[in-house]
Amino acid sequence: MYRNRQSRCRSFRPSVLSLEDRALLNAALPDVIHLGLRHPVELRHPAHSRRGHVAPPIVPNLPATPTLSYTAVPANGDGNPYGLAIVPKGFPKGGMINAGDLLAANYNSNSNLQGTGTTIVKITPGQPTTGPATVFFNSQAPGLTLAFGVLRSGFVVAGNVPTTDGTFGTIGAGSLQFIDKNGNVVKTISDPKLLDGPWGMAVNDHGDTAQLFVANVLSGTVTRIDVKITHHRGHEGIDVVSMIQIASGYSVAPNAAALVLGPAGVAYNAHTDTIYVASSNDNAIYAIKHASRTRLDNGTGAIVYQDPAHLRGPIGLVIAPNGDLLTTNGDAVNGNPSFPSELIEFTPQGQFVGQLSLDPAQGGAFALVAEGSSHRVTVITVDDNTGTVNFRSTHLRG
Repeated sequence: MYRNRQSRCRSFRPSVLSLEDRALLNAALPDVIHLGLRHPVELRHPAHSRRGHVAPPIVPNLPATPTLSYTAVPANGDGNPYGLAIVPKGFPKGGMINAGDLLAANYNSNSNLQGTGTTIVKITPGQPTTGPATVFFNSQAPGLTLAFGVLRSGFVVAGNVPTTDGTFGTIGAGSLQFIDKNGNVVKTISDPKLLDGPWGMAVNDHGDTAQLFVANVLSGTVTRIDVKITHHRGHEGIDVVSMIQIASGYSVAPNAAALVLGPAGVAYNAHTDTIYVASSNDNAIYAIKHASRTRLDNGTGAIVYQDPAHLRGPIGLVIAPNGDLLTTNGDAVNGNPSFPSELIEFTPQGQFVGQLSLDPAQGGAFALVAEGSSHRVTVITVDDNTGTVNFRSTHLRG
Protein backbone atom coordinates (compact mmCIF):
# COMPACT_ATOMS: atom_id res chain seq x y z
CA MET A 1 0.00 0.00 0.00
CA TYR A 2 2.87 2.36 0.72
CA ARG A 3 5.01 3.32 -2.24
CA ASN A 4 8.55 3.15 -0.81
CA ARG A 5 8.93 -0.58 -1.07
CA GLN A 6 10.58 -1.35 -4.37
CA SER A 7 13.90 -2.53 -3.02
CA ARG A 8 12.27 -4.92 -0.57
CA CYS A 9 10.11 -6.50 -3.26
CA ARG A 10 13.00 -7.01 -5.62
CA SER A 11 15.33 -8.41 -2.99
CA PHE A 12 13.05 -11.31 -2.06
CA ARG A 13 14.03 -14.55 -3.73
CA PRO A 14 12.75 -17.71 -2.03
CA SER A 15 14.94 -20.78 -1.90
CA VAL A 16 14.10 -24.46 -2.02
CA LEU A 17 12.29 -25.49 1.15
CA SER A 18 14.46 -26.85 3.92
CA LEU A 19 13.61 -30.16 5.63
CA GLU A 20 12.19 -28.18 8.54
CA ASP A 21 10.02 -26.10 6.20
CA ARG A 22 8.83 -29.25 4.45
CA ALA A 23 7.79 -30.74 7.78
CA LEU A 24 5.90 -27.58 8.65
CA LEU A 25 4.24 -27.58 5.25
CA ASN A 26 3.17 -31.20 5.57
CA ALA A 27 1.61 -30.37 8.92
CA ALA A 28 -0.30 -27.49 7.35
CA LEU A 29 -1.28 -29.21 4.11
CA PRO A 30 -4.49 -30.87 5.36
CA ASP A 31 -5.90 -27.37 5.68
CA VAL A 32 -3.92 -25.65 2.92
CA ILE A 33 -4.94 -27.97 0.11
CA HIS A 34 -8.57 -27.76 1.19
CA LEU A 35 -8.68 -23.99 1.66
CA GLY A 36 -12.00 -22.76 0.39
CA LEU A 37 -13.11 -26.31 -0.43
CA ARG A 38 -15.06 -27.27 2.66
CA HIS A 39 -18.77 -26.83 3.06
CA PRO A 40 -19.64 -23.50 4.69
CA VAL A 41 -18.82 -23.57 8.39
CA GLU A 42 -21.71 -22.88 10.74
CA LEU A 43 -21.06 -19.44 12.20
CA ARG A 44 -21.57 -19.17 15.93
CA HIS A 45 -23.39 -16.35 17.72
CA PRO A 46 -21.38 -14.66 19.05
CA ALA A 47 -18.39 -16.88 18.15
CA HIS A 48 -19.96 -19.77 20.12
CA SER A 49 -19.87 -23.45 19.28
CA ARG A 50 -22.96 -25.61 18.79
CA ARG A 51 -22.59 -26.83 22.39
CA GLY A 52 -22.65 -23.28 23.70
CA HIS A 53 -18.96 -23.03 24.48
CA VAL A 54 -17.08 -19.93 23.43
CA ALA A 55 -15.13 -20.69 20.25
CA PRO A 56 -11.34 -20.37 20.63
CA PRO A 57 -9.82 -17.19 19.18
CA ILE A 58 -7.63 -17.44 16.10
CA VAL A 59 -5.36 -14.41 15.90
CA PRO A 60 -3.92 -14.62 19.44
CA ASN A 61 -2.88 -18.23 18.67
CA LEU A 62 -1.20 -17.58 15.32
CA PRO A 63 2.60 -17.64 15.14
CA ALA A 64 4.28 -14.27 14.78
CA THR A 65 6.49 -15.62 11.99
CA PRO A 66 4.88 -17.18 8.90
CA THR A 67 5.03 -20.96 8.63
CA LEU A 68 5.53 -20.61 4.88
CA SER A 69 6.21 -17.68 2.57
CA TYR A 70 5.99 -17.45 -1.22
CA THR A 71 6.91 -14.59 -3.50
CA ALA A 72 4.15 -12.85 -5.48
CA VAL A 73 6.71 -11.01 -7.64
CA PRO A 74 6.91 -12.41 -11.21
CA ALA A 75 9.76 -12.02 -13.69
CA ASN A 76 8.49 -8.64 -14.91
CA GLY A 77 8.95 -7.17 -11.41
CA ASP A 78 5.30 -6.38 -10.62
CA GLY A 79 4.69 -5.99 -6.89
CA ASN A 80 2.36 -4.64 -4.22
CA PRO A 81 -0.01 -7.66 -4.24
CA TYR A 82 -3.55 -6.61 -3.38
CA GLY A 83 -5.98 -9.39 -4.30
CA LEU A 84 -5.78 -12.95 -2.96
CA ALA A 85 -8.05 -15.87 -3.81
CA ILE A 86 -8.17 -19.66 -3.68
CA VAL A 87 -9.21 -21.83 -6.60
CA PRO A 88 -12.15 -23.77 -5.09
CA LYS A 89 -13.06 -27.43 -5.15
CA GLY A 90 -14.95 -28.35 -8.29
CA PHE A 91 -13.06 -25.90 -10.48
CA PRO A 92 -12.77 -27.47 -13.98
CA LYS A 93 -9.59 -29.40 -14.64
CA GLY A 94 -7.33 -29.11 -17.64
CA GLY A 95 -6.38 -25.44 -17.42
CA MET A 96 -3.49 -23.37 -16.10
CA ILE A 97 -4.87 -23.38 -12.55
CA ASN A 98 -6.34 -26.12 -10.37
CA ALA A 99 -8.36 -26.50 -7.19
CA GLY A 100 -6.21 -25.59 -4.19
CA ASP A 101 -3.99 -23.10 -6.04
CA LEU A 102 -3.73 -19.56 -4.69
CA LEU A 103 -3.85 -16.53 -6.96
CA ALA A 104 -2.44 -13.11 -6.07
CA ALA A 105 -3.08 -9.93 -8.07
CA ASN A 106 -0.43 -7.20 -8.26
CA TYR A 107 -1.31 -3.50 -8.10
CA ASN A 108 2.12 -1.99 -8.93
CA SER A 109 4.45 -2.49 -11.87
CA ASN A 110 8.23 -2.85 -11.58
CA SER A 111 8.49 0.96 -11.62
CA ASN A 112 6.60 0.80 -8.28
CA LEU A 113 3.88 3.13 -9.56
CA GLN A 114 0.53 2.38 -7.97
CA GLY A 115 -2.24 1.32 -10.33
CA THR A 116 0.08 0.05 -13.06
CA GLY A 117 0.56 -3.65 -12.19
CA THR A 118 -0.81 -6.21 -14.64
CA THR A 119 -0.05 -9.71 -13.35
CA ILE A 120 -2.00 -12.42 -11.57
CA VAL A 121 0.42 -15.03 -10.22
CA LYS A 122 -0.20 -18.64 -9.22
CA ILE A 123 1.04 -20.31 -6.04
CA THR A 124 0.66 -24.05 -5.51
CA PRO A 125 1.08 -24.89 -1.82
CA GLY A 126 3.62 -27.65 -1.31
CA GLN A 127 5.64 -26.89 -4.41
CA PRO A 128 8.89 -25.08 -3.58
CA THR A 129 10.01 -22.30 -5.87
CA THR A 130 13.49 -20.99 -6.55
CA GLY A 131 12.63 -18.13 -8.88
CA PRO A 132 9.96 -15.56 -9.70
CA ALA A 133 6.27 -16.27 -9.20
CA THR A 134 4.47 -18.09 -12.00
CA VAL A 135 2.21 -15.80 -14.05
CA PHE A 136 -1.32 -17.06 -14.68
CA PHE A 137 -2.61 -13.92 -16.41
CA ASN A 138 -1.18 -10.68 -17.78
CA SER A 139 -3.88 -8.02 -17.88
CA GLN A 140 -4.39 -5.31 -20.47
CA ALA A 141 -6.25 -3.43 -17.72
CA PRO A 142 -3.63 -2.30 -15.13
CA GLY A 143 -3.91 -1.81 -11.40
CA LEU A 144 -5.37 -5.14 -10.18
CA THR A 145 -7.17 -4.77 -6.86
CA LEU A 146 -8.74 -6.54 -3.91
CA ALA A 147 -11.91 -6.98 -6.05
CA PHE A 148 -10.74 -10.49 -6.82
CA GLY A 149 -12.22 -13.98 -6.64
CA VAL A 150 -12.60 -17.36 -8.32
CA LEU A 151 -15.90 -18.98 -9.29
CA ARG A 152 -16.09 -22.75 -9.12
CA SER A 153 -17.70 -22.76 -12.57
CA GLY A 154 -14.26 -21.98 -13.99
CA PHE A 155 -13.77 -18.21 -14.01
CA VAL A 156 -11.46 -15.79 -12.24
CA VAL A 157 -12.96 -12.35 -11.55
CA ALA A 158 -10.43 -9.50 -11.40
CA GLY A 159 -11.16 -5.83 -10.75
CA ASN A 160 -8.81 -2.99 -11.60
CA VAL A 161 -8.40 0.66 -10.64
CA PRO A 162 -5.72 2.14 -12.93
CA THR A 163 -3.49 5.19 -12.91
CA THR A 164 -1.02 6.38 -15.53
CA ASP A 165 1.55 7.88 -13.16
CA GLY A 166 0.83 6.32 -9.76
CA THR A 167 -1.12 9.32 -8.42
CA PHE A 168 -4.75 10.02 -7.60
CA GLY A 169 -4.78 12.74 -10.26
CA THR A 170 -4.80 10.13 -13.04
CA ILE A 171 -6.94 7.46 -11.36
CA GLY A 172 -9.53 5.71 -13.54
CA ALA A 173 -12.88 4.07 -12.84
CA GLY A 174 -11.66 0.59 -13.77
CA SER A 175 -13.61 -2.55 -14.67
CA LEU A 176 -14.21 -6.22 -13.87
CA GLN A 177 -12.66 -8.91 -16.06
CA PHE A 178 -13.85 -12.52 -16.24
CA ILE A 179 -10.95 -14.84 -17.09
CA ASP A 180 -11.23 -18.54 -17.96
CA LYS A 181 -9.04 -21.38 -16.63
CA ASN A 182 -6.59 -20.89 -19.51
CA GLY A 183 -6.00 -17.20 -18.82
CA ASN A 184 -8.29 -15.83 -21.56
CA VAL A 185 -10.60 -12.87 -20.99
CA VAL A 186 -14.16 -13.90 -21.83
CA LYS A 187 -15.95 -10.76 -20.66
CA THR A 188 -15.14 -7.28 -19.37
CA ILE A 189 -17.79 -5.09 -17.73
CA SER A 190 -17.66 -1.44 -16.77
CA ASP A 191 -20.20 1.14 -15.68
CA PRO A 192 -19.50 4.80 -14.82
CA LYS A 193 -21.89 4.66 -11.86
CA LEU A 194 -22.13 1.08 -10.64
CA LEU A 195 -18.45 0.16 -11.12
CA ASP A 196 -16.61 3.28 -10.06
CA GLY A 197 -13.32 1.97 -8.74
CA PRO A 198 -13.86 -1.74 -7.91
CA TRP A 199 -11.57 -2.04 -4.88
CA GLY A 200 -12.91 -5.03 -2.92
CA MET A 201 -15.31 -7.93 -3.50
CA ALA A 202 -17.08 -10.89 -1.91
CA VAL A 203 -18.68 -13.78 -3.80
CA ASN A 204 -21.90 -15.70 -3.19
CA ASP A 205 -21.27 -18.71 -5.45
CA HIS A 206 -24.01 -21.15 -6.44
CA GLY A 207 -22.23 -22.85 -9.32
CA ASP A 208 -24.26 -21.93 -12.42
CA THR A 209 -25.12 -18.57 -10.85
CA ALA A 210 -23.20 -16.22 -8.58
CA GLN A 211 -23.47 -12.84 -6.91
CA LEU A 212 -20.57 -10.42 -6.69
CA PHE A 213 -20.64 -7.74 -3.98
CA VAL A 214 -18.25 -5.06 -5.23
CA ALA A 215 -16.99 -2.13 -3.11
CA ASN A 216 -16.35 0.98 -5.23
CA VAL A 217 -13.56 3.10 -3.77
CA LEU A 218 -14.23 6.22 -5.88
CA SER A 219 -18.00 6.52 -5.39
CA GLY A 220 -18.13 5.09 -1.85
CA THR A 221 -20.75 2.50 -2.80
CA VAL A 222 -21.37 -1.26 -2.99
CA THR A 223 -22.87 -2.87 -6.09
CA ARG A 224 -24.37 -6.35 -6.28
CA ILE A 225 -23.82 -8.03 -9.64
CA ASP A 226 -25.83 -11.16 -10.44
CA VAL A 227 -24.27 -13.39 -13.10
CA LYS A 228 -25.12 -16.74 -14.67
CA ILE A 229 -22.94 -19.26 -16.44
CA THR A 230 -23.92 -20.08 -20.01
CA HIS A 231 -23.20 -23.33 -21.84
CA HIS A 232 -23.01 -23.50 -25.62
CA ARG A 233 -21.42 -26.27 -27.66
CA GLY A 234 -19.05 -27.25 -24.92
CA HIS A 235 -18.00 -23.72 -24.08
CA GLU A 236 -18.89 -21.76 -20.96
CA GLY A 237 -19.54 -18.04 -20.83
CA ILE A 238 -20.78 -15.38 -18.42
CA ASP A 239 -23.95 -13.31 -18.68
CA VAL A 240 -24.64 -10.36 -16.38
CA VAL A 241 -28.24 -10.66 -15.20
CA SER A 242 -28.44 -7.47 -13.14
CA MET A 243 -26.40 -4.78 -11.39
CA ILE A 244 -27.83 -2.82 -8.47
CA GLN A 245 -26.41 -0.45 -5.87
CA ILE A 246 -27.17 -1.80 -2.40
CA ALA A 247 -25.03 0.49 -0.22
CA SER A 248 -23.60 4.00 -0.33
CA GLY A 249 -22.31 6.87 1.78
CA TYR A 250 -18.87 5.51 2.69
CA SER A 251 -16.25 8.22 3.02
CA VAL A 252 -13.74 8.59 0.16
CA ALA A 253 -10.50 10.58 0.18
CA PRO A 254 -7.24 10.77 -1.78
CA ASN A 255 -4.22 9.69 0.23
CA ALA A 256 -0.54 10.27 -0.52
CA ALA A 257 0.57 6.85 0.78
CA ALA A 258 -2.45 4.70 -0.04
CA LEU A 259 -3.52 6.52 -3.25
CA VAL A 260 -7.18 6.47 -2.20
CA LEU A 261 -9.20 5.54 0.87
CA GLY A 262 -12.79 4.28 0.76
CA PRO A 263 -14.78 1.05 1.03
CA ALA A 264 -12.40 -1.87 0.54
CA GLY A 265 -12.75 -5.44 1.83
CA VAL A 266 -16.13 -7.15 1.67
CA ALA A 267 -17.11 -10.40 3.44
CA TYR A 268 -20.35 -12.33 2.89
CA ASN A 269 -22.09 -14.52 5.49
CA ALA A 270 -24.41 -16.85 3.57
CA HIS A 271 -26.05 -18.10 6.79
CA THR A 272 -27.34 -14.66 7.74
CA ASP A 273 -27.35 -13.15 4.22
CA THR A 274 -25.22 -10.28 5.48
CA ILE A 275 -22.28 -8.49 3.90
CA TYR A 276 -19.66 -6.73 5.97
CA VAL A 277 -17.76 -3.77 4.51
CA ALA A 278 -14.38 -2.50 5.69
CA SER A 279 -14.46 1.26 5.13
CA SER A 280 -10.87 2.47 5.35
CA ASN A 281 -11.44 6.22 5.54
CA ASP A 282 -14.30 5.83 8.03
CA ASN A 283 -12.07 3.49 10.09
CA ALA A 284 -15.05 1.21 10.67
CA ILE A 285 -16.74 -2.06 9.68
CA TYR A 286 -20.37 -1.96 8.54
CA ALA A 287 -23.03 -4.67 8.03
CA ILE A 288 -25.84 -4.81 5.46
CA LYS A 289 -28.58 -7.41 5.92
CA HIS A 290 -30.56 -9.23 3.20
CA ALA A 291 -27.63 -8.61 0.88
CA SER A 292 -28.49 -11.26 -1.72
CA ARG A 293 -32.05 -10.08 -2.28
CA THR A 294 -32.37 -6.44 -1.35
CA ARG A 295 -33.17 -4.05 -4.16
CA LEU A 296 -32.75 -0.95 -2.02
CA ASP A 297 -29.80 1.29 -1.32
CA ASN A 298 -29.23 0.62 2.38
CA GLY A 299 -26.83 3.50 2.93
CA THR A 300 -23.75 2.48 4.88
CA GLY A 301 -25.61 -0.16 6.85
CA ALA A 302 -25.09 -0.56 10.59
CA ILE A 303 -21.73 -0.05 12.28
CA VAL A 304 -20.45 -3.38 13.59
CA TYR A 305 -16.98 -2.41 14.74
CA GLN A 306 -15.45 1.01 15.28
CA ASP A 307 -12.43 0.81 17.53
CA PRO A 308 -9.79 3.56 17.35
CA ALA A 309 -7.62 1.59 19.76
CA HIS A 310 -7.17 -1.19 17.19
CA LEU A 311 -8.47 -0.12 13.77
CA ARG A 312 -6.04 1.81 11.54
CA GLY A 313 -7.70 2.04 8.16
CA PRO A 314 -9.15 -1.49 7.71
CA ILE A 315 -8.74 -2.98 4.22
CA GLY A 316 -8.97 -6.77 3.90
CA LEU A 317 -11.93 -8.54 5.48
CA VAL A 318 -13.00 -12.20 5.85
CA ILE A 319 -15.24 -14.33 8.03
CA ALA A 320 -13.17 -16.92 9.90
CA PRO A 321 -14.23 -20.53 10.59
CA ASN A 322 -14.91 -19.72 14.26
CA GLY A 323 -17.49 -17.08 13.25
CA ASP A 324 -15.35 -14.06 14.01
CA LEU A 325 -14.27 -11.47 11.45
CA LEU A 326 -10.66 -10.79 10.52
CA THR A 327 -9.52 -7.49 9.05
CA THR A 328 -6.15 -6.04 8.08
CA ASN A 329 -5.00 -2.54 8.93
CA GLY A 330 -3.50 -0.44 6.14
CA ASP A 331 -2.18 2.19 8.59
CA ALA A 332 -3.22 5.18 6.46
CA VAL A 333 -5.83 6.23 9.05
CA ASN A 334 -5.08 6.41 12.78
CA GLY A 335 -1.64 4.95 12.09
CA ASN A 336 0.72 4.04 14.91
CA PRO A 337 4.30 2.86 14.20
CA SER A 338 4.16 0.77 17.36
CA PHE A 339 1.37 -1.36 15.84
CA PRO A 340 2.22 -1.75 12.14
CA SER A 341 0.46 -3.84 9.49
CA GLU A 342 -1.85 -5.56 11.91
CA LEU A 343 -4.31 -8.43 11.59
CA ILE A 344 -7.34 -7.83 13.83
CA GLU A 345 -9.95 -10.32 15.05
CA PHE A 346 -13.35 -9.24 16.39
CA THR A 347 -16.77 -10.83 16.88
CA PRO A 348 -19.80 -10.04 14.69
CA GLN A 349 -21.11 -8.15 17.72
CA GLY A 350 -18.09 -5.84 17.70
CA GLN A 351 -16.01 -7.25 20.55
CA PHE A 352 -12.24 -7.08 20.08
CA VAL A 353 -10.54 -10.49 20.26
CA GLY A 354 -6.90 -10.13 19.25
CA GLN A 355 -4.23 -8.51 17.09
CA LEU A 356 -1.02 -9.55 15.34
CA SER A 357 1.56 -7.46 13.47
CA LEU A 358 2.23 -9.01 10.03
CA ASP A 359 5.22 -6.80 9.13
CA PRO A 360 7.57 -4.60 11.21
CA ALA A 361 6.84 -1.66 8.87
CA GLN A 362 3.55 0.08 8.23
CA GLY A 363 1.46 -0.42 5.09
CA GLY A 364 2.20 -4.10 4.51
CA ALA A 365 -1.19 -5.70 5.27
CA PHE A 366 -3.85 -6.06 2.59
CA ALA A 367 -5.76 -9.13 1.34
CA LEU A 368 -6.26 -12.24 3.45
CA VAL A 369 -7.93 -15.65 3.43
CA ALA A 370 -8.93 -17.71 6.48
CA GLU A 371 -10.06 -21.30 6.09
CA GLY A 372 -10.04 -24.60 7.91
CA SER A 373 -12.20 -26.37 10.50
CA SER A 374 -13.28 -25.95 14.08
CA HIS A 375 -9.98 -27.57 15.12
CA ARG A 376 -7.40 -26.03 12.82
CA VAL A 377 -7.31 -22.75 10.88
CA THR A 378 -4.86 -21.45 8.30
CA VAL A 379 -4.69 -17.70 7.69
CA ILE A 380 -3.02 -16.55 4.47
CA THR A 381 -2.08 -12.90 4.02
CA VAL A 382 -0.28 -10.80 1.44
CA ASP A 383 2.52 -8.51 2.53
CA ASP A 384 2.72 -5.50 0.22
CA ASN A 385 6.08 -4.44 1.64
CA THR A 386 7.87 -7.68 0.80
CA GLY A 387 5.71 -8.79 -2.13
CA THR A 388 4.97 -12.13 -0.45
CA VAL A 389 2.07 -14.45 0.36
CA ASN A 390 2.41 -15.78 3.91
CA PHE A 391 0.85 -18.78 5.68
CA ARG A 392 0.13 -19.08 9.40
CA SER A 393 -1.72 -22.01 10.99
CA THR A 394 -3.02 -22.76 14.47
CA HIS A 395 -4.76 -25.60 16.28
CA LEU A 396 -7.88 -24.41 18.08
CA ARG A 397 -8.73 -25.80 21.48
CA GLY A 398 -11.85 -24.96 23.35
